Amino acid sequence: MLKNVLDNKENYQPSLSIDCVIFGFHDNQLKVLLIKTKHSHEWALPGGFVPVDEDIDDAAVSVLYGRTGLKGIFLRQFATFGAVKRNSIDFSNRVLNFYGIPLDEGKWYTNRFVTVGYYALVDFLQAVPQPEGKNEIVEWIDHHVVPDLILDHKKILDKALETLRMELNLMPVGYNLLPEKFTIPELQKLYETILGRKLDRRNFLRKITAIGILTKLDEKKSNVAHKAPNLYSFDQDKYNEVVKNGLHQGW
Repeated sequence: MLKNVLDNKENYQPSLSIDCVIFGFHDNQLKVLLIKTKHSHEWALPGGFVPVDEDIDDAAVSVLYGRTGLKGIFLRQFATFGAVKRNSIDFSNRVLNFYGIPLDEGKWYTNRFVTVGYYALVDFLQAVPQPEGKNEIVEWIDHHVVPDLILDHKKILDKALETLRMELNLMPVGYNLLPEKFTIPELQKLYETILGRKLDRRNFLRKITAIGILTKLDEKKSNVAHKAPNLYSFDQDKYNEVVKNGLHQGW
């Protein structure tokens, strides 16, 4: 909570924060985890301050765990945001007023903050949105219908999505976003949703198979109206190897 941070501000790096864009995939939608607080009609990305005795990546891991209850998830730093006027004095004062914090006591919070952006890919069904107290709502929202966001959080979200799309050409995705067993059409839909465009079915199958990260299971998807498609899983060792070494193809 903000009051606790201000009471112990010597434990936090001044003028430095973290904002996290947490992506999940569900019902053929790429969703982003957002926070709504009672002091604003706008939504926000999950974020926090950086303890002086903690590496910034570790601080981001702490934010993600606190908001999803998950550990060991895919996390990548993608940009730093430090525009001179990215902090709004009116917004900061409104937050302080909501929590009953006098302006002189909240000066540390109203100073200019540079924020480091991270994006994370998580299993939607495993993540449990975690509000901090009764003044927050935490929800998954389709990235196509994101409401108004505070400060420059829309810019941060857009940059995260742009980075994810670009990195699809450099690494595979899916292990962190799909269930353990999935079909090729489900994997293709994930790629199409991220890229925002249709992909040729045969070309996608050829390319994704050539990467060598899929294991075809001796199972078929149940409860489908038409011919049941085969189920696949990721070969985790090969997947991690490709993530480490990178891809050499585009979508």
